Amino acid sequence: MKWDDLSTEQCSVARSSLVLGDRWTLVILSDCFLGVRRFDEFQERLNISRTTLAKRLKLLEEHGVLEQRAYQNNPPRYEYRLTEKGKDLYPVIATVVTWGDKYYSDAGGPPILRRHMTCGHDGHPVLHCSECAQPLDARDVQARKRPKSYTYSDVRRGPVERKRA
Repeated sequence: MKWDDLSTEQCSVARSSLVLGDRWTLVILSDCFLGVRRFDEFQERLNISRTTLAKRLKLLEEHGVLEQRAYQNNPPRYEYRLTEKGKDLYPVIATVVTWGDKYYSDAGGPPILRRHMTCGHDGHPVLHCSECAQPLDARDVQARKRPKSYTYSDVRRGPVERKRA
């Protein structure tokens, strides 16, 4: 694996780390899910330098995770909102929070409780199988490569030429 250009790697974790691999990114996204939207709010809550914050927000915007929306015209000011792609990261953030709560909370418990609005209980996410709905654990899952059905040259030739070849 070449770490200088992860965008071409056939590893979803490596490619995702291009966006999520920085130590500030998950914290920024966690704040987004808590309703933080404005640059100054992020900076105040996270005590992050303006330059670092601007770079991380720009990266998340370039990758389609956040989008800027104007909330003031004079002077121009923007807030950062999660896109659908960004909202799809909720299970990732919630799972990281749960892991952090389990292993790094002080004796008083986690700093933030999360109430499930449907049932009214405080809870944590549970990963489950999309087919049978049973909870998943690493011991229950077998990872395997997808069968390789086409080579790059097959895709370039198209379906008609493949049949003749």
